[in-house]
Amino acid sequence: MELGSPSNVKIFSGTASKYLAKEIAECYGTPLGQTALLQFSDGEFQPSFEETVRGSDVFIVQSTLPPSDNLFELLLMIDAAKRASARQIVAVMPYFGFARQDRKDKPRVSIGAKLIANLLTAAGVTRIMTMDLHADQIQGFFDVPVDHLFASAIFLPYIKSLNLENVTFASPDTGGTRRAGAYAKHFNAEMVICYKQRKKANVIESMTLIGDVAGKDVILIDDLVDTAGTITAAANMMVEKGAKSVRAMCPHPVLSGKAYERINNSALTELVVCNTIPLKQESDKIKVLSVAELFADVIHKVFNHESISSHFIF
Repeated sequence: MELGSPSNVKIFSGTASKYLAKEIAECYGTPLGQTALLQFSDGEFQPSFEETVRGSDVFIVQSTLPPSDNLFELLLMIDAAKRASARQIVAVMPYFGFARQDRKDKPRVSIGAKLIANLLTAAGVTRIMTMDLHADQIQGFFDVPVDHLFASAIFLPYIKSLNLENVTFASPDTGGTRRAGAYAKHFNAEMVICYKQRKKANVIESMTLIGDVAGKDVILIDDLVDTAGTITAAANMMVEKGAKSVRAMCPHPVLSGKAYERINNSALTELVVCNTIPLKQESDKIKVLSVAELFADVIHKVFNHESISSHFIF
């Protein structure tokens, strides 16, 4: 799909998302903008635009996955575009890092997502484009427009292509019931919930299933998969309780620690993710769907002041 490339639109990329930015630019129908990254011996770095951006609508593609250098590179690029007189500066953040720090859940902690919003605004961003935020309220942390896209636009056609006869949707925890419920409502299907208790972050103490999965093709829905402890524990439990198959669909494959080992050794039929974050290694159980065409289309609509509500399936 080539959407055409108005001369005023320029798509650039940070280091972490160059693989995706190239695909987005190709779908859009424009070459990826030229940048350079000067590295100092002490670890300091300086990104620069190697072509004029004066008067242009600049779209900078960068997921803010760890390390924090990726976030800081995005901030420096936004500042550089502002000082080079870009007309608009849009941060295209397929994965919005630090989104799990969206509130004070205990005393004396920061609200990291709000801090990131403040930093992006201070740098000079005029619009944010992102996908499947961990918490919807993060949009309210910004005083600039936020285009919050959903992987459901990509996952729904894939689910339909599976032709599952007895599909049931599941939330891996109580916090994700609204997301899983939206999928269940779309397919007029049942939903089950996993209730989990944690000793500490990334460590599950116990898990209980609320609902019946016997003979069902279960699809677990979540926004991200990190250590894969929850997803794999839920899949194993559901197969033990008679599920015919268990799949998981999570846009953001953070996949840290023993995640790959857990997935490969689990009862999961497959884990379906998006390419918002690059995989660290390949796995026969992990299927990657591209978000490039979706972001390219939204960039086209934003530039032409067209509605993007058709992409907000949920």
